[in-house]
Amino acid sequence: MSDPTPVFDDLREESEGLDRLVAGLSSEQWSLATPAPGWSIAHQIAHLVWTDRSALLAVTDEDGFRGMVEKALAAPDSFVDEGAEEGARLSPAELLVRWRAGRNALDQALRAVPPGARFPWYGPPMSAASMATGRLMETWAHGQDVADTLHVVRAPTDRLRHVVRIGVRARDFAFLVHGLTAPAEEFRVELTGPSGDVWAYGPEGAAQRVTGSAVDFCLLATQRAHRADLALRAVGADADHWLDIAQAFAGPPGAGRPPKEAGR
Repeated sequence: MSDPTPVFDDLREESEGLDRLVAGLSSEQWSLATPAPGWSIAHQIAHLVWTDRSALLAVTDEDGFRGMVEKALAAPDSFVDEGAEEGARLSPAELLVRWRAGRNALDQALRAVPPGARFPWYGPPMSAASMATGRLMETWAHGQDVADTLHVVRAPTDRLRHVVRIGVRARDFAFLVHGLTAPAEEFRVELTGPSGDVWAYGPEGAAQRVTGSAVDFCLLATQRAHRADLALRAVGADADHWLDIAQAFAGPPGAGRPPKEAGR
């Protein structure tokens, strides 16, 4: 990306949208259980605080970030939940203050990054644009948990293009974390964005194809909805299998969401 400013702006807007959703909630609403087992709305925002802090360390203090990675490696099955739990114990007002301050600090740090610089992360090193894209994906996904809990339908925006891009690029990773060999051939992915534009990836003549709604693909790749409840179509066995295991996030496969019928 030659100019990363647009993704920085989109991350800021995505965060502000979620902020507006939670800022007026009562203490009781902050304690509501979300679709993520064991996580309340407070846990969801606390997780964003924790990951924003991790990203800021990666950009500004590599030694400090390495210390955080060492803690993660020492408790790989619990460190994410522990970070969310720590923040969720704060009052909603204090949690909001920390979230706003942390994401503002990260925004400023990312905008000050020299062109071409890369930073350590829990996976491969990332550029400032990639870091912002990952933060936007997480903000949107955890915001979806909050919206679902509050029975709010958010108006989708073309900011989802960033989430789609991560999901498409993570195709091989999704196969690998399931112990499978990634397909050698590229897939064609054609998704209709909220504005009606078609976002296309891969060669036009590819035999393996995925088509449908960009919103649905984002819900699938962030594991916020079950494939059975989404309007996505696969052509080819490999593409069909990918839709069963797709994930846009690093780490081991998540449990995902049950289909709506099963969840009743």
